[in-house]
Amino acid sequence: MQITSFNPLIVTNQAEETIKLFEELGFERRHTKTGINDKDITSVRMRYTGEDGKVFHVDVTQAAVPKDITTIRMNVRDFDEAYKMLEEKGFTNAQGEKITNTGSSTSTMMVSPSGYSISIAEHIRKEDRE
Repeated sequence: MQITSFNPLIVTNQAEETIKLFEELGFERRHTKTGINDKDITSVRMRYTGEDGKVFHVDVTQAAVPKDITTIRMNVRDFDEAYKMLEEKGFTNAQGEKITNTGSSTSTMMVSPSGYSISIAEHIRKEDRE
């Protein structure tokens, strides 16, 4: 399985406050995706580049959740392969059988038997969308 990125993802109903905190730490907004799952869900990708050139990312998602969820975002080249591997390890889809498809990505949150979660996503390359 090829992983293309791996970073924290915070799902919260107070995304702007969380984003402002990370901006104060030196992170910059890099990408915003809105209307996810045909709902009022927005995800913001943030990036920090240290003086030594090291790069760190955090994603913050605005969603109607009763309390914040901290998960791991794992971007992969093959969504089906990652989904199957996690299922074989006992993970279940937090959305039941639903898979989110935005046209530019396929994703879902998978929950382990002990309760931690990994949000897997495959970004669909432009040439593959045509």
